[in-house]
Amino acid sequence: MSQALLNPIKLNDLELKNRVIMAPMTRSRADNEGNVPNELMVTYYTQRAGAGLIITEGAQISKQAVGYISTPGIHTSEQVAGWKKVTEAVHNEGGKIFIQLWHVGRMSHPDFHNGELPVAPSAFNPNSQSYTPQGFKDTVTPREMTIAEIKQTIQDYKNAAKNAMEAGFDGVEVHASNGYLLHQFFASTSNIRTDEYGGSIENRARILFEILEEIKEVMPIEKVGVRLNPSLFGTFGMTLNEDTIPTFDYIIEHLNKYNLAYLHLTEAPKNASEMPHAEPNIAKRYRPMYKGNLIINGGFTRETGNDVIENGDADMVAFGVPFISNPDLPERFAKKAELQKPDQNTFYSPGAKGYIDYPILEEAQA
Repeated sequence: MSQALLNPIKLNDLELKNRVIMAPMTRSRADNEGNVPNELMVTYYTQRAGAGLIITEGAQISKQAVGYISTPGIHTSEQVAGWKKVTEAVHNEGGKIFIQLWHVGRMSHPDFHNGELPVAPSAFNPNSQSYTPQGFKDTVTPREMTIAEIKQTIQDYKNAAKNAMEAGFDGVEVHASNGYLLHQFFASTSNIRTDEYGGSIENRARILFEILEEIKEVMPIEKVGVRLNPSLFGTFGMTLNEDTIPTFDYIIEHLNKYNLAYLHLTEAPKNASEMPHAEPNIAKRYRPMYKGNLIINGGFTRETGNDVIENGDADMVAFGVPFISNPDLPERFAKKAELQKPDQNTFYSPGAKGYIDYPILEEAQA
């Protein structure tokens, strides 16, 4: 019997050979002056071209958007040229690849900004840690963005999308998730603005839709995905309240007006049913609400991934950590082969070790 994960699917005009999606994961290998994608990254992504779709690690849309050491950007011509090598290599292997557009907001640190404060919708310290050139450091209280800075940031997303098309990507994913800038706008616990970007649900969600409207001018909206994490709590300073799920209900309903490539959701943490205001079953709640293609992510295995598609709760499943140590993950799923365990010590360390040296199944068996 065929596995649901291995069936092809169309995202509008884009045909994917399977539904095993490589989730975006920060790997901190762009360890050079301009945060330019390098040959190591070309090899890493090419090795994983068997995925139905690769979604790259978050790439910062501007200098101000950076918040982690050695992460690649998509705002300079050098970065575009570096990514072009990645997309060409992946396409030569028959793969499809989207780039994730990223702004960390208050999760950044003054060390990245010549001592200046990072920016956010409101001046709340997430009380978390930022991965700086000197190692992990405590976050600080950010500076509240001006309206002009918000408008500039929206243009930065547009410019990054334009650069992504120039670099040969099949599409872009807007990172509106995991406690980063856009998520900070959505949450009334991190956004207490009193202008048009704060207060009501519509106002707090406004920035995302203004970004989509701008991106539409430089690329087809059919090539854009959006990532959300409605039940995130306790990570990167995000907390939940009675507004949280109604806000995501509004955003997801409203996304139906756009013919997006997909909506990418993260499943709730295991203990979500014990948390007030969390939705414990993200796929089940939002599948009936969202009319387009739905990717679900969060601790899935081959078995549970096949189940969630067969049950009609998602169209595709994004796998993160399994792709780190199993570059040929779909092949291993097809053969029901055992998965290799990753080395957590090398998730963010520079160099090839724990990055491009995991053997594919044939090599491992030999």
